[in-house]
Amino acid sequence: MSSPIFLDYAASTPTDPEVVKVMGGHLAMDGVFANPASRGHVYGWQAEEAVETARVEIANTLNADPREIIWTSGATESDNLAIKGLLERGKRLGRTHLITSTIEHKAILDTFAWMEKQGFTVSYLAPDDQGVVSAQAVADAICPNTLVASIMQVNNELGSISDIGAIARVCRERGVLSHTDAAQSYGKLPIDVEALGVDLLSLSGHKIYGPKGVGALYVRRADGLSLEAQIHGGGHEMGMRSGTLPTHQIVGLSAAARLMHSHMAEETTRIQGLRHRFASHLAQMPDVSLTSNDEVCIPQIVNVAFGGVDGETLLLALSELAISTGSACNSTSVEPSHVLTGIGLSTSMAQGSLRFSFGRYTTVAEIDQAALHLSQVLGRLRQ
Repeated sequence: MSSPIFLDYAASTPTDPEVVKVMGGHLAMDGVFANPASRGHVYGWQAEEAVETARVEIANTLNADPREIIWTSGATESDNLAIKGLLERGKRLGRTHLITSTIEHKAILDTFAWMEKQGFTVSYLAPDDQGVVSAQAVADAICPNTLVASIMQVNNELGSISDIGAIARVCRERGVLSHTDAAQSYGKLPIDVEALGVDLLSLSGHKIYGPKGVGALYVRRADGLSLEAQIHGGGHEMGMRSGTLPTHQIVGLSAAARLMHSHMAEETTRIQGLRHRFASHLAQMPDVSLTSNDEVCIPQIVNVAFGGVDGETLLLALSELAISTGSACNSTSVEPSHVLTGIGLSTSMAQGSLRFSFGRYTTVAEIDQAALHLSQVLGRLRQ
């Protein structure tokens, strides 16, 4: 049996061969393998140079200062550090109100739930029916003791884009910090943190054809912003995140970012074509509707609702496809997606939805074969 067609790029991307090659040069004795914090010999200096060069490269993709880039294990840790790291600041300033949306990634929602247990209050904003959170909704929720608003730039289940620049401006005007989880937007949308005005931004390596287990957090320096470390043990990363830095993963992240940004425009155009082709196939199938509106969504993610079938049943029956019912972080849950119910879908419609996500290695032939297989399975299940 041949391998299923991989259409789950939003969950994780395969590491690009060029990235693998770069990483391989930072593992063994004949490469740059040492601890970057070992400053007493040339091996450590080489590793530190590799890490700092990567920091500059990531900063350049964001139009940031390299000193504003904090290495983490991924966007989940970045999200935790961004919010939990503000706890003492919030208590000291008497700002114990937080803002987020109901359709954030669990890394944010679970972190905000933890903050509530520490005495903070949270306003959970509802998006519109397209999955977009407006700057006006954030403005309306801000009160005198608001500390930070965290709204993701691109939703991981719908692909919907919120105007983070407008949200950051509203926050700055009111003296409120702004954070965005950019795990799904980094490398797919141009991001200029100076133009956007955000204070904190999370990103991850395995969403951009880099390795798993590495990410970064942008922390604006202009206003002296600093975060309380959540991992202690040496004061690395400007005192905000301790731990031996994984040189091979960090250079892998920067190599992947370099590739993503150099090919962003052409890759987006190609994937838009694949999305439109897939949508035209879906239009031929009865009782199938796109939940992701291409006018407000990135082309890489398409959420589709199938009437008359259960999503889990359909997922299991689609043996030729590797897809998901939504976020990989919710894959063990039998509850309908909080994102889909959050935009107003009924429980039955949410449970009949699947997420298809396209990427660098998706081909036209795979799109056609996926649609054919989907049509055949749908017909069989509905009978």
